[in-house]
Amino acid sequence: MVVDDRSAVRRVALGTVLVGAAAFVLVAVGRVPWHPVPGGLPDPVTASSVFTRAQIDRGEHYALWGRIWSWSRLAVSLAVAAWLGFGPAGRRWAARLRGWWWVRVVVVVAGLTLVGELVTLPFGIALRRLGLHEGLVAGTWAEWGADQAKGYLVTVISTSIAVAALVACTRRLPRLWPAVAALAAAVLVVLGSFAYPLVVEPVFNDFESLPAGQLRSEVLALADAEGVHVDDVLVADASRRTTTLNAYVSGFGNSRRVVLYDNLVSGTPTDETLSVVAHELAHAKYDDVLTGTLLGAAGAALGVGLLGFLLSVPRRERAGEGTVGGDEVSVVPRVLALVAIATFLAAPVQNGVSRLIETRADQTALEVTNAPQAFVDLQRRLALRSHADPTPPAWSQWWFGSHPTALQRIGLANQFQARATD
Repeated sequence: MVVDDRSAVRRVALGTVLVGAAAFVLVAVGRVPWHPVPGGLPDPVTASSVFTRAQIDRGEHYALWGRIWSWSRLAVSLAVAAWLGFGPAGRRWAARLRGWWWVRVVVVVAGLTLVGELVTLPFGIALRRLGLHEGLVAGTWAEWGADQAKGYLVTVISTSIAVAALVACTRRLPRLWPAVAALAAAVLVVLGSFAYPLVVEPVFNDFESLPAGQLRSEVLALADAEGVHVDDVLVADASRRTTTLNAYVSGFGNSRRVVLYDNLVSGTPTDETLSVVAHELAHAKYDDVLTGTLLGAAGAALGVGLLGFLLSVPRRERAGEGTVGGDEVSVVPRVLALVAIATFLAAPVQNGVSRLIETRADQTALEVTNAPQAFVDLQRRLALRSHADPTPPAWSQWWFGSHPTALQRIGLANQFQARATD
């Protein structure tokens, strides 16, 4: 990227890192529930007290092969990104492109993303075949392929917008670009979080309002009990892809929505469904999506600051590779590689915060519904329907686990029940 003074860029970048880190800490201290359960977290229950030996073996078998294919895909993805980003191949290809700079950015992003999708496609196919064999996946291969194409386009569009904004800042403000680009990145995170349920989610699912009836009335009553304003509760046609049960909250402000999978609504006892709804309404009650958005915005600013520092450090180019400073677009492969690595390294922080937020939502659902047995039955049902490993490796749960395990959540319900009867 073109800079007039690398040392000036490094100073601005370091200042941006400090501001981004301070913002992240302030949001985390003020909004993350570091002690989500009064009296502390209980120990998880034993797997044998919840599942049969056959159910445990099935979950462990599925999780083993799922991890093999998922981790292999991740390793290959990072290796290819590093090869294209830090070696000469990606930079030379990007430098040879001609035309408007922003068009070249889109072409580079599209090309590198396509390479990543193609080299990891065999692992995606293996994961889908595993899901089909276990009865967890629905739909045809053609539908799956269409979803992959949609996902590719969404990734290219969103990534191109972010990278084009970054390159524009380096072109117009060669010394101050880390600070300006960090602010732009934070704004894009907030806008993306607001727009995602309105723009992206409809690309993959159809939604309809939860029909009038007893369930809808009880859902609205739960919302009143939790003090959450609900314009609507939506049902997604998720059963055309999966047999697993799920629900989620996305967006905030006028774009906030509570979404239930159709197979959760139609095939689950009402008290268990209400337990799920109470959990999701808790996310809305505490504005957890907003918390994640603010943390993401601060993290994006911090990441851009680190990126500015790394890109401004002089590096010796090998003969025939060209120079980094001569063309902004030629550095895009390195930017994407650094982002991929940073995303992987930041996963423990992101997932650790997520587990705390999910635990608070569980505790709130138990308090509002006062139905710990329904909560236990739900967690068992969810685990069996998804063939979840009841005791995943501790380091894997720490790095990749965005939710507490089923045994931890059942332990929480048992603790709630024990305290309620004291």
